[in-house]
Amino acid sequence: MLEKEVIEPRNQERYQGKNPYYRYDMEPFRVRRKDFWLLSTVTRLLNEFIPKLSHDADGLIFQGWDDPYVPRTHEGLLKWKYADLNSVDFLFEIDDDRQLLFLYERGKKKLMEGYIVAFEVQMLNENLKSAEGSDPLLYSGKIIECAWDGDRNEWIFKRVRTDKSTPNDINTYKKVMRSIRDNITEDVLLTEINEIIRLPMYADRIRIDSKGHHHNSMARRR
Repeated sequence: MLEKEVIEPRNQERYQGKNPYYRYDMEPFRVRRKDFWLLSTVTRLLNEFIPKLSHDADGLIFQGWDDPYVPRTHEGLLKWKYADLNSVDFLFEIDDDRQLLFLYERGKKKLMEGYIVAFEVQMLNENLKSAEGSDPLLYSGKIIECAWDGDRNEWIFKRVRTDKSTPNDINTYKKVMRSIRDNITEDVLLTEINEIIRLPMYADRIRIDSKGHHHNSMARRR
């Protein structure tokens, strides 16, 4: 629908329209539709597509072939993130030299007893350290994104979430922790997918669907 109702009419207006007063090149932002890919392209997505993106990508989202659009949270989605990018957003506060990390539970602050976070000097590149050093006082009262370091058994500060005013809900936190414990690596993921795409039902499904797509695009061109 986005393609048909927004992108196509807009492109038609832009390239064939006769409105000399509207400047497309002056628009303050761009919108891009995310593409869907077949399972068989996952290796290429991870190795080639994601590294070339103009923004950071922390993983993949798998969705059922025939899933209808679901508003808000779609429980049928399967999200896979790179292990070191499974993160939690805490509210960080310092009280009398004590570090406090909070989540939300039923809309209220919940103190996570005994949790601490390591603030390390961020390396911007091999030679340059970030001026945002490792002084925890800089981050008091802020929402901070932290990743779990299993070897050191502690949370590591990643960045301040300036786009958020509340920490993660306790239920989101539990899902992230389960994901960290599951530790589904890229190798495990690719091995599993390679088995799936060799199943006859997968090949049949692609064949049937590509026929359908062919008819649709033919009909549209006529």
